[in-house]
Amino acid sequence: MAGCEGTTTLVDPPRFAQVGEIRVDVELPIADGAGLVEGTLVWQSDGRWVLVERMRYQGELGDERILNSRLNPGELAPEYQTLNQQLNENPGLRLLGEVDPELLVECQAPRSRVRLTMVDRHRDEVIQWTRCTDGGLFNLSAAAAGPDEGATRVVSAAQLVRSFTVGDGQRSVYEGSIPFRTVDRGENSPAEPGEPRIFLSESGAEPDGWADFWFDHAGTGAPLPTVQWDEEMVLVGTTGLRQEAGHHLSIRRVLPVGTATRVESLEEIPGDFCSPAARDRYPYHIVVAPLGPRPVSFSEAQQLRVPCGI
Repeated sequence: MAGCEGTTTLVDPPRFAQVGEIRVDVELPIADGAGLVEGTLVWQSDGRWVLVERMRYQGELGDERILNSRLNPGELAPEYQTLNQQLNENPGLRLLGEVDPELLVECQAPRSRVRLTMVDRHRDEVIQWTRCTDGGLFNLSAAAAGPDEGATRVVSAAQLVRSFTVGDGQRSVYEGSIPFRTVDRGENSPAEPGEPRIFLSESGAEPDGWADFWFDHAGTGAPLPTVQWDEEMVLVGTTGLRQEAGHHLSIRRVLPVGTATRVESLEEIPGDFCSPAARDRYPYHIVVAPLGPRPVSFSEAQQLRVPCGI
């Protein structure tokens, strides 16, 4: 006690969001603002992160992809603290005290809106910065950031969060796609479609076979979905017959390729250590999209085996 007499040990307060999370939200308008590709990346101070991408058309959801960190969180926690220190202290990147979080920003298409959020659980505080730039979550342009000089720091910080977590080689699963919205999706269509189907009109009138297919699929009492046939088309993605439960299908991209349109999809298949029931199923995903160049065709679905356990 005599050795400590007359002295006081002061502990510096933690940096802002040292215990908490950093979040990046990017909204990329497509098709002159009729559609939107959303990217959200949340990185927690313990190292864990999650990425969510969504495709929207006319405000309605078309598809969603979720990607979680696979590494031991402890391996990424030091990287989080490195970036957090830079955002708090680095003169060239510091946001706190340097960039105005209260600036009101409106981003007009085709410009993207980037929002960087720092959450401090120790202080129970949240600070957000919103700015505009070009590109989506995976190809943001710091050089195009605005409207103020501080926007470059906000976008650069978003780039670093992506680089530290997902990496620079990752790309959007919706890259290059025209927008689309989901009409219906599930593991089994009563219409039992054996192959993908495309419904579009050259005259603006309802195409032949659409109503019959829909009532076979949804039931005779189900209302027909609203489709502007002079501007839109319906795409019915399916795997055909699958003889066990647990298969899922997602249309991922409706991709203009020269003078044609290619529809790409993903089939998720129950993997090792799963015990799916032996049942006949017709997985499907039905979407509405703006008319693309004709002809329109489906590529063979990419297959992804989803593990159920170890």
